[in-house]
This record gives sequence, C-alpha cells and structure tokens, in this order.
Amino acid sequence: MQSREVLAQILRFGIAGGIATLLGAATYWTCVNYTGSGPLLANLFGYLIAMVTGYLMYSRWSFKGHGRRDNPVRTTSRFFLVSLVSLALNSFFVWLLMTALHGPNWWPVLTMVFVTPVVTFLLNRQWVFR
Repeated sequence: MQSREVLAQILRFGIAGGIATLLGAATYWTCVNYTGSGPLLANLFGYLIAMVTGYLMYSRWSFKGHGRRDNPVRTTSRFFLVSLVSLALNSFFVWLLMTALHGPNWWPVLTMVFVTPVVTFLLNRQWVFR
C-alpha cells in the first residue's frame, strides 16, 4: 500500500510539477528572448510563477491526504524554504551554464526540467507535506 501511495504522489507531483516547471521555464525563456531581461532576473520571474503555481497544486492535489495539515504556517513556510532551494539550484545552473560556460539560452531549461524537480519532490514529501 505504501509504495502505491508514493507512486501516486510521484505521478501527481510530476504532472503538477511539470505544469509549474514548464510555466516557470517558459517565463524564463520569454523574458530572456523577448523582453531583454538578464538571465538571472528572468530566472527570478520564472521562479515566482512556478512557486505560486506549485504550492497551489502540490498542497491541494499532489500531496493531498499525505501528512498533517494542522499547522498551515509551518507547511507554507517550509514550502517557501524549499522553493528557495529550487531558486538557488536554478540560479546556479543559469550562472554555470550561461555565464561560466557561455552556453546557449536553452541549456538551463534542461536542469530546470530534469534536476530541480527531483530535489524538490524529495524535500516536499519528506519535510514539507509530511
């Protein structure tokens, strides 16, 4: 039963996180390519979109029924800290891949889609929504 619950959470998190991540990455891409924003500022805008979208979907759907919800301040503040980890990871990858390695604009999108979601799932499941 436990493994089915975890698999269902991974699937829901993947869908919700995919939507939030794609919105964040699309915001980043649009800002970098069409508004003249610098990569790190564009990443911040993408982060804000993904954070709000993610919190709503994770708390109401992905981890619905998982853990306690008796202290919404604790849950929300922990989610915000995990989202800052997400911002830091994405900012690091933007800096590394675009500034240090002089890569193209699309390189950081790969890490935003494939690395950061794994880290945030583990933190959300084990610490935020437990």
